[in-house]
Amino acid sequence: MGLVTGVCTFLYHFPQIYKWLLKPYYIASFLMTVAFPVVRKAPGLCEHLATQREDGNSCDFDWREVEILMFLSAIVMMKNRRAITLEQHIGNLFLFSKVANVILFFRLDIRLGILYFTLCIAFIMTCKPPLYMGPEYIKYFSDTTIDEELQRDSRVTWIVEFYANWSSDCQSFAPVFADLSLKYNCAGLRFGKVDIGRYGEVSQRYRVSTSPLSKQLPSLLLFQGGQEIMRRPMVDSKGRAVSWTFNEENIIREFNLNELFQKAKKLSKGRGLKGDHDNSPQPSEENDADTNTTESKKDQ
Repeated sequence: MGLVTGVCTFLYHFPQIYKWLLKPYYIASFLMTVAFPVVRKAPGLCEHLATQREDGNSCDFDWREVEILMFLSAIVMMKNRRAITLEQHIGNLFLFSKVANVILFFRLDIRLGILYFTLCIAFIMTCKPPLYMGPEYIKYFSDTTIDEELQRDSRVTWIVEFYANWSSDCQSFAPVFADLSLKYNCAGLRFGKVDIGRYGEVSQRYRVSTSPLSKQLPSLLLFQGGQEIMRRPMVDSKGRAVSWTFNEENIIREFNLNELFQKAKKLSKGRGLKGDHDNSPQPSEENDADTNTTESKKDQ
């Protein structure tokens, strides 16, 4: 059933996948993902490879390789059960396929294993996944502007994402947070982001760890009157993040976005609160938002 669902999801999103594969990051990832099957099946090359098959056919997978590939499929399906976006589904496939390829190449020939592992290291160091550059109503903070903006008007509620560009979870969450900002942004309810991978002092000030082991990236904090009201994921007494799924439904429910949005709209009308953006997109506002987004991400 999981396989059928995966195939249906792939076919439904195929136009988006096709566009992604035109980008260098995804082209390189795809080639590295299929590297071992291509080498094992390539005419003129596979005849010279070692094999443990009883029939001696070195151009087909042996039983151990089939076992590793089946285990890879099971791991990818398990990880994708918690995936939120299509980027995460494809990212999990690329990641665990590369790990499996390293094992398969080392098992086949240590020279091929070293070569493939070296290519993986070079890929990680030189090729980064593309940043989300779609529409959003999000204010990007720096270490000098975040405190001032959060405390500027006590009537404004802020939902701020603390993220790092190197975090794959943050990159996958970007379109989800952007979509929420388009739906719920108004003068009294604003959305912001701060790159704590770049501004280390901010991470210390707001107690959000950038360590991959802490699993606090991304973190969403709700501010009212400049004071933190809640955050997700929560952090236990040992400084470890409590597991929490960053999907749109969970965020709307946990942060009471529908209620906050209605209160913010009433507050804006009652007190004449004016913000940079209204919830309904207008040409001039959209241009300002896109310009702000582009400038912020160019600097990062």
